[in-house]
Amino acid sequence: MNLPSITEMNGRIMSSGRDRVYAELKSDIEGFLFDSKVTAVFADMIRRSVPGYGAAVAMSGVIAARYAQDDSNIYDLGCSLGATTASIQQYLQAQRCTIVAVDSSQTMIDSCCGEFDCRDADVVQFVCDDIRDIDITRASVVALNFTLQFISPGERLELLQKIYAGMLPGGILVLSEKLAFDQQQQQLFTDLHHAFKQANGYSELEISQKRTALENVLLPETMEQHRQRLQQAGFAAVYCWFQCLNFASMIAFKSALPPDTADNES
Repeated sequence: MNLPSITEMNGRIMSSGRDRVYAELKSDIEGFLFDSKVTAVFADMIRRSVPGYGAAVAMSGVIAARYAQDDSNIYDLGCSLGATTASIQQYLQAQRCTIVAVDSSQTMIDSCCGEFDCRDADVVQFVCDDIRDIDITRASVVALNFTLQFISPGERLELLQKIYAGMLPGGILVLSEKLAFDQQQQQLFTDLHHAFKQANGYSELEISQKRTALENVLLPETMEQHRQRLQQAGFAAVYCWFQCLNFASMIAFKSALPPDTADNES
């Protein structure tokens, strides 16, 4: 199976300008926003900023197709330009599912609706709303890719509990996040992450200014904190399936064991 690269996937969604949002010296750096300026360059920004993003998104589609159930809903929460939605669409085959893609940025949703074929609302529905406010119903798969980190830590458990409650038996959550570590490992991964961004053409000024903009907006946690919260929300099994530097992706199962494993154990 040849997985599409994130460049190919974002190319199918929309053309992207070169990210120069933080290229000029700013006297006052505001908190990071998913506004029209970011939307216009987001595909380029995330490709050059998040190591492993392409693999995480492409495999989200493969994973969703593996665990999607007929006549269920699949949610892409914090869908941005719809890369995860596109991946899920690509790999879904016989399952009759509705994909509900949600983002609080109107410019992101407008871009999605302009690039996707949204004539059949039974297949994909794009919703501009806060993911904390939407109803989760009959979900077999929920994708939360690099989104929970932008929610206040005090509200994360409630969101995960709502997702769990809205899932069908056998449902799964794909959760991708930037992670925090102990001081020594954090310094190592921070240095390597900066090297990754420099290798992708970002200047020291751009890296520094974006870091300042994200400082009180993107709040990472450790893998153990994520595991404990997912278990507290009700999920019975949590597996980390991917990590690249300080970015990782997990699968959380509503059931104690993945469906096929449970069948084999009986």
